[in-house]
Amino acid sequence: MREENMRSLREKCGEENFQKLAAAQNPKLHDFVAKYVALCNPESVFVRSDSEEDARYIREKALKNGEEAALKTDGHTIHFDGYYDQARDKSNTKYLLRPDEVLGSDIKSEVRETGLKEIHGLFRNAMAGKEMYVCFFCLGPVNSEFSIPAVQITDSGYVAHSEDILYRSGYEQFMKIGGSEKFFRFLHSAGILKGGVSRDVYNRRVYIDLGEEIVYSVNTQYAGNSVGLKKLAMRLAIKRASEDGWLTEHMFVMGVHGPEGKRVTYFSGSFPSACGKTATAMLEGEKIIGDDIAYLRRINGRIRAVNVERGIFGIIRDVNAENDPSIYKALTDPGEIIFSNVLVDHCNSPRWLDDGRPEPEEGVNFAGQWTPGKKGPDDNEVLLAHKNARYTIYLKNLENCDDKLEDPAGVELGGVIYGGRDSDTSVPVSQSFDWAHGILTQAATIESETTSATLGQEGVRKFNLMANLDFLSIPIGRYIQNNLDIAEGLEKTPFIFCVNYFLRGADGKYLNGIKDKHVWIKWMELRVNGEADAIRTPTGDIPGYDDLRGLFRKVIDKDYGKDEYEEQFKLRIPENIAKIERIKNIYHTKVFDTPHILMQALDAQKERLEECRKKHGDYVSPFVLEKDQAEE
Repeated sequence: MREENMRSLREKCGEENFQKLAAAQNPKLHDFVAKYVALCNPESVFVRSDSEEDARYIREKALKNGEEAALKTDGHTIHFDGYYDQARDKSNTKYLLRPDEVLGSDIKSEVRETGLKEIHGLFRNAMAGKEMYVCFFCLGPVNSEFSIPAVQITDSGYVAHSEDILYRSGYEQFMKIGGSEKFFRFLHSAGILKGGVSRDVYNRRVYIDLGEEIVYSVNTQYAGNSVGLKKLAMRLAIKRASEDGWLTEHMFVMGVHGPEGKRVTYFSGSFPSACGKTATAMLEGEKIIGDDIAYLRRINGRIRAVNVERGIFGIIRDVNAENDPSIYKALTDPGEIIFSNVLVDHCNSPRWLDDGRPEPEEGVNFAGQWTPGKKGPDDNEVLLAHKNARYTIYLKNLENCDDKLEDPAGVELGGVIYGGRDSDTSVPVSQSFDWAHGILTQAATIESETTSATLGQEGVRKFNLMANLDFLSIPIGRYIQNNLDIAEGLEKTPFIFCVNYFLRGADGKYLNGIKDKHVWIKWMELRVNGEADAIRTPTGDIPGYDDLRGLFRKVIDKDYGKDEYEEQFKLRIPENIAKIERIKNIYHTKVFDTPHILMQALDAQKERLEECRKKHGDYVSPFVLEKDQAEE
């Protein structure tokens, strides 16, 4: 360690913490810590190793600092974010780029030198009077081809505690990398706390320096802005993956049991918000490896995946014993859990929206003392808990956690699922013709309809390719090409499926039941293993009626009629063509590097639809398509 760094760090750390830091023979790490100890000026520095003693120290500091408070059940704590600090700050989250760098017109950025000057000004003396925590983590399983070491500097016990639950400890991993510079760096300060929450949220900034693989976050506690290893690290990893030939995806990873439970087939899945991602990953009786972010690599001619995390930072709204028994049991049993922005009732227990219990008449939430009808400082009604209230929990606490969660080799993917939300176009489940067809006509064309409850206008379609648009740190065209390239030359390529749980009939009612998704998943599992037939349509392959009728009875004990099947799976040609034209217009007008092959694939799909319309009309029964296939 350089002599000047040694003196300043030894003074702030004390001998024990200094020796923990010095044990990592990594000049880049030492320079990073020394630079921001000098800038942020903490009163002291704590270096977290992988020991349980150090983890306990962090938990206790979060309580002592007032960022968390103990709840009735052993291990449960509550954290409140500030009233105006309840979600990812998209407007103040920016990439720091050189003047010659371009990511896309819709991606927020700042000139690198300008942004660094501003963010360093906000960090100057930001930790005065507080303790700095230097924490080491590993993204992905440790000692793995997938592993990415990371170091987080923060003055928030809550942030450090959250990351301890969500990510594998990485101190020993750092001991093994020697002087390597291939690790992610994160710097966070909650700023001045008032009542245990960040006071200066009007100066909230989240800046991402892609070239240096550093994320800066200040004047915020909400985990989406402050827990650097989550979606902020995802942006760094997307860029690194693009350079190194693998993928970082906004995907769950789950295992689905085959017939009689004799095998498990693994799927990854990418869905925009409110499109059924968590509900799919947590299907009762199946296995979960991860619910949010996955790394995908080509290994020995197959695509394998890992969960980047070891925990869940999940939306708690609507979690109840009937619909989510595994999560609900874990959330109500003793164990280490952080609840955020829920209500604490008179029994000192957490309560949230639609938790399946009688609504409390009073309590304390992120807006203070609460009773029904309470108004917030913006004069809006305050619900008993925030709609974006969360829970942070270890995956291992869930009864359906797969034992391959920590497997350094990951799991081989049998299928990849892309979900969206539309009321009038896509069938409940379909399979692409091949990998390229799935990436180009399904993954790259995902749309999600808004609901009247969110924006006040129902049916507005939001484009969100691969459900990853908000987190891209490379141009869209390159991202699409990377997804195509990963399948080149594989011995066995995963199937690609598309699902839509939100199709409506003429009366406006949903055509799918809440539990029907389990049937679609079971059909996918059979398809991957060559045990189910399919009907070829112009947009993809769909299940046959006989296969689905048997699965409905076996999986959810439900009679499934021909009329129901025909309405769900009829080909809606006008709507499909309209979607193609919408998507083509987006790529023509907003994406500067659209791959030519994408437009070719969309045009070919439109041509197939037009040919089918000439033969059968605008709306085509799956039975008609099945007959056509039999006659060919």
